[in-house]
Parts: sequence; C-alpha cells; structure tokens
Amino acid sequence: MRIALAHYWLLQMRGGEKVLEALCRLLPEADIFTLFYNPASVSTTIRSHRVTASFLNPGRRFHRALLGLMPMALENFDLRDYDLVISSESGPAKGVITRAETKHICYCHTPMRYLWHMYPDYRNEWAPPWQRLAMVPISNYLRIWDFASASRVDEFAANSENIRLRIWKCYRRESRVIYPPVAVDQFRWQQPEGYFLAVGELVPYKRFDYAVRCFSRTGARLRLVGDGPEYRQLKRMASGNIEFCGRVSDSDLQSLYASCRALILPGEEDFGITAVEAVASGKPVIALGRGGALESVPPEGAFFYGQPLEGDLEGAVRRFEAAEASIQVDRLQAFATRFSEGEFARAMSDMIQSVIDS
Repeated sequence: MRIALAHYWLLQMRGGEKVLEALCRLLPEADIFTLFYNPASVSTTIRSHRVTASFLNPGRRFHRALLGLMPMALENFDLRDYDLVISSESGPAKGVITRAETKHICYCHTPMRYLWHMYPDYRNEWAPPWQRLAMVPISNYLRIWDFASASRVDEFAANSENIRLRIWKCYRRESRVIYPPVAVDQFRWQQPEGYFLAVGELVPYKRFDYAVRCFSRTGARLRLVGDGPEYRQLKRMASGNIEFCGRVSDSDLQSLYASCRALILPGEEDFGITAVEAVASGKPVIALGRGGALESVPPEGAFFYGQPLEGDLEGAVRRFEAAEASIQVDRLQAFATRFSEGEFARAMSDMIQSVIDS
C-alpha cells in the first residue's frame, strides 16, 4: 500500500507533531503532506520522510494570517497515488481530497478551536481588534467548509473521550478513542527542588495569564516552559519568582519535570500530554477541572479546581501543599503506562487494519 500522512503544519514539535512522529515510526514508508514546513523545527524522524509542503509555505512566518487560504491549499495536493491517507488534525488537514477507493482515517486532536468551542473567546477577547472585523465572515465560511470536509473521512480517531464528544458535536460523526503516544519510560522522579512547573505554547487558550498573576501575587516559584505570541505580555506581568525558560530540549524538559513539585495546567486541554509527562515523572497535576485532564491524571495525583480564576488556582495549590507528603510516586507512574507509544501503535494498527478490511 502507498500511504500518505496529512498534517496541518510542521513548524515546531508539540503534542500533535509527537503523534505524527509516532505515525512515522509505525508507517516508515509513508509520505507527508503539510501546509507549512520548516525542516529545522521538527525531528529527524519526520525529516527522514518525503515531505511535501503546500504553495502557501513561503508565507509560513505568517501562517495564522493565511487561514482563509488553507482549504484551497489542502485541496490542491495530488493524492491520487495513495491507497490510505491518515490526517492528523487540529487544523483543517482532513480537508484533503482523495480518490473514492482511497481509505481516509482522521486522527483528530480537536476540531478547530477558533471555529467551534472557543470561537466566542477568540472573537470577543483574544483576537486583536483588526482581526475581529474579518473573523466573522471568514469563520462562517470555514465552519461550513470544515463540516463538509468531515464527510471526506472514512473513520475518525479521537485523542480522548473529551474530543470524541466534540467530534460528534461539530461533525455528527462517531469516533474511536485512541490516546496519543507519550514516551513515558523516558521520565523519572527526583526530589523536588521547590518550584512549580507549567509547560505549553504561550497562546491565549492555554490561559497562562491568570496563573502568572496568581504566582506573582503569592510569591511561590514557577518555571514556565514554552514560547509563543503571549511571551512578552506574560513576561511584563510576572514578578521575579517566575522564570521563563523558553523552548528547551527534551532532556532538559525531563529534568524540569523530575525536580518540580507539581505541574500547573491552567487551561482546558484537549487531552493533556504535559499532564501525562508529569504523572510519568511521579509528579501531581494542579489543573482546571475540565477537558482531557480529567482522563490523563489519576485521582490520587489530581488537584482540580472549578474556574479559570486566580483564587481557584490558589486554593488548589493549598490543597496540594497539604497533601504533598502523602503522594505515592509509584502509583502515578504506573497510571502513565497506559499512554505509552506501544499502546498507541497497537490501537492505531488495529484501526488501520479494520478500515482496510472494510
């Protein structure tokens, strides 16, 4: 069989790219199609495959501003020679066009947040004023296209029960839950060094804003790993007890997890790979009690709170501090093994085989 992997864009290594990397290892002969591609920003595993970028690639520095052109670029890919297409989707990647005989599986990290469940937040709060003027007509067109393009998919895989519900809500399609792969055996526990850790791209929906305000007020140490458009704003509001680490290597991130007291997860996660990485390091998670974190963190390591507010987060930190001495590291690490790459590979292989045989 000739197999193609369609991924929204390859401009950094985040959770979606880690899933694509695992698919590359599972399907070593597959070709990759993507809207934007920067080879220097992805792993050698991904670079070892033949990668075809869309005609939009010269504008990759401004990729978010090209959203309205992405459907056209995806539909321009020539996938006639492929028997199986697997799209990796939290953007519009599933919109590629295939032959009638080609099987199409979509591994969905989430339906596009800025079109669906977080659309009011982006439109009314997070988007700059100049973007809001264009957002309503463009989003309406893209939402119609996104719903229609879901019919091009033969089978959906959701990265969590949380996303399975979103897929049904947005597309009225059933899906099979296959948790994303996490290299759980690479993480370790060390004695805590007195700091809390937050990890993620610095974008509005991650909600690092109120976490930074909370820790600035309480004075507790916080290390924030990641980069993105919110970096300067967050840095301005932070006090000296908050350290901005930027992007770090995998080995440095593993060390940061190993020595932290707990992971802070202030936004609603689709699944929560960072939460699994923390749990695999034997560290508890202080998280907004919504979305994927409810699945990726065991009860004995979870300190959930109800609203994305400073007071709620501060209360959860206090509950964690009261229970910190009694947390059982081995139980957390045992829970994380269900999210290993081996489990992901087995589940995806079963799904691919069932779709091929159907």
